Amino acid sequence: MATILSVSGSPSPVSRTARLLRHLDGRLTAQGHRVIPLDVRALPAEALLGADFGDPAIVEARRLFEEADGVVIGTPVYKAAYSGLLKSLLDLLPQYALAGKTVLPLATGGSTAHVLAIDYALRPVLSSMGAAHIVQGWFVLDRHITVREEGGVTVEPGSQEALDHVVDQFSLALLPVHAPSVAA
Repeated sequence: MATILSVSGSPSPVSRTARLLRHLDGRLTAQGHRVIPLDVRALPAEALLGADFGDPAIVEARRLFEEADGVVIGTPVYKAAYSGLLKSLLDLLPQYALAGKTVLPLATGGSTAHVLAIDYALRPVLSSMGAAHIVQGWFVLDRHITVREEGGVTVEPGSQEALDHVVDQFSLALLPVHAPSVAA
């Protein structure tokens, strides 16, 4: 199956966004995909803010993007846009880092007023980076994500059903398309 890079753009060490992504990673893994998690907050702040393209962690992050067939981008919404931390990483990637890739944008936030952040803030950037296909994204209200004591999450049933649908559509979009064979 496909190699998927699952990127959390949350700056918080107790992030609902990151935990939600890891929860969804399990679904993708169960579908046979190889999932590589990347928490942008784990990258060196000096390299991100100083645009240090040669920093080994940044070089490695670029390599992970290159090798991925698909990318899940998860971000909390702040001020009606994706996180500045995610922006810092995206700025260090090559212009067409998403060329030929299928991308699933996901966002979390405290209010439905931010639901359009995916389509009006994040999607244009992903498109400008050459994504071959950006599947339908999804926004999840923070209050629909409950962090369990062991660190996992429980998602409100309606939100979980919608997430399952977009993750499954993303997974299907990663399958190679085989043209029907033509009899000679």
